Amino acid sequence: MGQPEWYRNAKSYWANVSPTINGMLGGFAVVDPVDVKGSLQFVDEFVYGVHGANNVLLKAPVIERSYACDCGAGIGRVTKNFLRKVPFDCVDLVEQDPKFVDQAKTSYLADEIKRGTVGQVICAGLQDFTPEKGKYDLIWCQWVLGHLTDDDLVAFFKRCVEGLKPNGLIGVKENNSSTDYVVDEEDSSVTRPNEALKRIFERAGLELVKEQAQQGLPAGLFTVRMYMLTRATS
Repeated sequence: MGQPEWYRNAKSYWANVSPTINGMLGGFAVVDPVDVKGSLQFVDEFVYGVHGANNVLLKAPVIERSYACDCGAGIGRVTKNFLRKVPFDCVDLVEQDPKFVDQAKTSYLADEIKRGTVGQVICAGLQDFTPEKGKYDLIWCQWVLGHLTDDDLVAFFKRCVEGLKPNGLIGVKENNSSTDYVVDEEDSSVTRPNEALKRIFERAGLELVKEQAQQGLPAGLFTVRMYMLTRATS
């Protein structure tokens, strides 16, 4: 399948998905609380540091909590249930489907937008998105990167690095296949094995600082891993 067709087919697939939590999670709305809990625990040390006995600070926080970006945001489930509960002061969203963007703006995140805790809701595919330079403490990408080709994913990560503050981080949460790429022709996505994702991180000039599997998901689903990434130092 050619690259333009690959992206057109993905766009067509999501155009027929309902703008609901169940739609965002492929019929598995039940995983939302488990997913959110795992994500909050994963980022905690980077936001609040690591504390020992008597609340002694053993490791300082890495990032501030000013700005985050939710990439492939859908209607904003990750923004509302995770990023705003960290909490980041303001979260921008990037989503290519106009129906999801409208649902986020007019209903699902309407209150957050009024309060200013949700900023921009950008209608764009990640293959075309360039973040504002030096803006974000955290750019979070969840269950979306399988829609990008390897080369486009490398290019996307390189643009994201430019969108980070000096100590900013990129968080990735994606399904992992066991040994090889698994292609889903229906929604134009690919599930990558763990090592393939790590090679892409390296190609993009990223250093992996933490990796963790999500626990508590229903049996029969792909393994889900979280990765925290920073600019490579050399």
